[in-house]
Amino acid sequence: MRQPITEKDNVYEEWYETAKNMTLAELPEFLRHLAEDYKHDYGTICHAHAAGAIATAWAINHTEQGGITGFQAGSIMWEFVTHWIRIKPPLALLEYRDMLYPQYEERFTTISRSAWNILQSEAKEKLESEEMSPDVEQHMRQIADGVVPFGYSVRDD
Repeated sequence: MRQPITEKDNVYEEWYETAKNMTLAELPEFLRHLAEDYKHDYGTICHAHAAGAIATAWAINHTEQGGITGFQAGSIMWEFVTHWIRIKPPLALLEYRDMLYPQYEERFTTISRSAWNILQSEAKEKLESEEMSPDVEQHMRQIADGVVPFGYSVRDD
C-alpha cells in the first residue's frame, strides 16, 4: 500500500539528500521508490520528479566519465529547461541577489544583441502567421520595428 504524503511531511528533503550520493546501481530502486511507494499530492509528485532527475545526474556523475564542472552542470540545467519545460532559447537565469552588487547593474537594464535579434525575428514570424489580441499585436509590431520594450537597451554580446 502506498504511503500518503503531503508537502507538509517534508519527506522530499531526504530524497534530495539521498540523490547526492546516488550510483547507477542504486538508481533504479530509488526511482521505483519515488514512483511507487507513495501516494503523492500535487506538490510531492513534483519533488519526486525533481529528486529522480537530480539522482540520475549524480549517478552519472559518479561514474568514471563523471566529474562535471559547474559550467557543465549549468549546461545540463539549460538542456533540461529546453527539453522538459520546452522553453526555447534565448533564455536567461537572473539571480536577483546580484542586485546587491553595483557591478551587475547592466544585467537588469539590457538585453544581449543576439537575444534581441532572435526576439525580433520571432515577432516578425508571429505577426505573419498568428492571430493575437490588438495589444499583443501592437507590442510585437514595435519589437519587429526595432523598438526595445520595457525601457531596456541592447548591449553587444
